[in-house]
Amino acid sequence: MPAPPDLSSRVEAHALGGHILAAAFPGDAPVFALADGGIRLLSPSPQTIDAHPSGMLTAAFTADAIISGGEDGKVVRTGADGVRLVLADEGGKWIDAIATGHDGSIAWSFGRTVRVRSAKGAIRTMTAPTTARGLAFLPKGYRLALSHYNGASLWFPNASAEPEPLPWKGSHLDLTVSPDGRYVVTSMQENALHGWRITDKAHMRMTGYPAKTRSMSWSHDGNWLATAGAEAAIIWPFSGKDGPMGKAPRECGVRPARVSQVAFHPGALVVAIGYEDGFVMLVRLTDGSELLVRAPASGAGAKAITAFAWDKPGRRLAIGAADGFAGILTLP
Repeated sequence: MPAPPDLSSRVEAHALGGHILAAAFPGDAPVFALADGGIRLLSPSPQTIDAHPSGMLTAAFTADAIISGGEDGKVVRTGADGVRLVLADEGGKWIDAIATGHDGSIAWSFGRTVRVRSAKGAIRTMTAPTTARGLAFLPKGYRLALSHYNGASLWFPNASAEPEPLPWKGSHLDLTVSPDGRYVVTSMQENALHGWRITDKAHMRMTGYPAKTRSMSWSHDGNWLATAGAEAAIIWPFSGKDGPMGKAPRECGVRPARVSQVAFHPGALVVAIGYEDGFVMLVRLTDGSELLVRAPASGAGAKAITAFAWDKPGRRLAIGAADGFAGILTLP
């Protein structure tokens, strides 16, 4: 097959020296969160904030900050200006998951305990049926979705009612909610996805993956869900009332390496695809055209792509890898 057009010359590369967990553009500047507990700011000058001296486990982002959880049991806000603020201290219990809401609310979990902090600072707590593995706020209202063993749950932190169960047997890992708030989808231990239509709890089973899916991304219009875990990005259609049921997924960026990260462009039907060998490409859904972003040199020992983030206008893509490679792609 002919090589795709090359954008690699437009990638500004950095060596950060450790496994990159997450990336984002808070305050419009690229920021990377590392497993060693450091937050690396690249602009206006390189700076490292030691958010979690004993190691970071999870991170999420707001418009102007990184919210991270670590092995020290702390939930930390690191602003785009580099100011570090401890939001919660759970006494050394590992923080398993973090989510941020559109209104400034924050959720985190450790074991079966889930806490939500409103934009005004009020904290509510619930106990999940088992360890809470994935968290996501619904796009409207003040409602949290969480995944756990044997399904997921929907919780209104300000209501006295019990969380609403979304049952399905098995171990549920990461969780995502569609941009229109109609669907909840989880990745599972058994190399599959499971979804629910919230209005009637209808089930959606998405199988056939050779490996676990640990990265999921919705298109800006909510009509597509891109997923990792195969030797291509598996992209499920959600445009109809029944979601992907009865429909075949698209396969984009087929290569002899498994996809480890996916990220849809914020305003176009273009998906960034990262692979376990460090390769990165962009694929346009409308016609399947491909653009090469990064092709690791043969024998260089490149590691998996572990983080993607688009800036708000969709002009820049932050890329992070397990070997500490960080890149900023600027589109023409």
